[in-house]
Amino acid sequence: MKGIILAGGSGTRLYPLTKAVSKQILPLYDKPMIYYPLSVLMLAGIREVLIISTPRDIALFRELFAQGDWLGMRFEYAVQESPRGLADAFIVGGKFIADQPCALVLGDNVFYGSGFSGTLRNSASLVEREGGGAIFGYYVKDPTSYGVVEIDAAGKALSIEEKPNAPKSHYAVPGLYFYDSDVVGIAKNIQPSARGEIEITAVNNAYLAAGRLSVEVLGRGMAWLDTGTYDGLLEASNFIATIQKRQGMYVSCIEEIAYSNGWISQKDLREIARSYKTEYGEYLAYIAEGA
Repeated sequence: MKGIILAGGSGTRLYPLTKAVSKQILPLYDKPMIYYPLSVLMLAGIREVLIISTPRDIALFRELFAQGDWLGMRFEYAVQESPRGLADAFIVGGKFIADQPCALVLGDNVFYGSGFSGTLRNSASLVEREGGGAIFGYYVKDPTSYGVVEIDAAGKALSIEEKPNAPKSHYAVPGLYFYDSDVVGIAKNIQPSARGEIEITAVNNAYLAAGRLSVEVLGRGMAWLDTGTYDGLLEASNFIATIQKRQGMYVSCIEEIAYSNGWISQKDLREIARSYKTEYGEYLAYIAEGA
């Protein structure tokens, strides 16, 4: 399975912070924001990743990750010339996806919770094995700002609506999706919405209409954090800082995940640790020594 991180957009809700730099490069406590969605793909076992960003910002991600060898991964990069909707990622990334199943995660989404790695691998395995698509439902108090999935008593999706005025449920669809390779053709055949975007909800509805969409409800122990506002950035940073300081274990540490997955060696991790003259580097050295 391949992975795509959509790190485009102009980030106008965070001006002037994002006037000269991508939102996904901004720090969430001790890491660039994009580390968090990347860690989701890595926890799902995905080693080949395409990062899609704007013409202005794509060079920043190339500098940050290069070809990915240092993580035992392979990174590719593509430009989205203008914001055309989330599902446009599958058109931009069509050649990268080829005939493989894929996962899409939005570059500003942060997930944290016990058992999440197992949930990710189960969803990836399901799509690899049976095809179709897999999405998630997350309970929110006010779902009117999200894509909303209606679920029956058996956990089956009944409908999906984009930012409805009268939501049929409280389950928002987070920015994490798994699909088979049919998603490329589906995205190409979607007509732009009234706001001129190729909506991810239209992709999900296409799979739903074909009876090929599964939904996993994320329980109350899961955190899905918003980073789209000043307060959201601060709250997410404070959350991560609290977890790390209390537990002594880092959240979304991509080097640690690569090591745990067996993608890099103990020697590799030690070398990376030595290159970081910070507490982050000290933590990597601690992990390398068998924490």
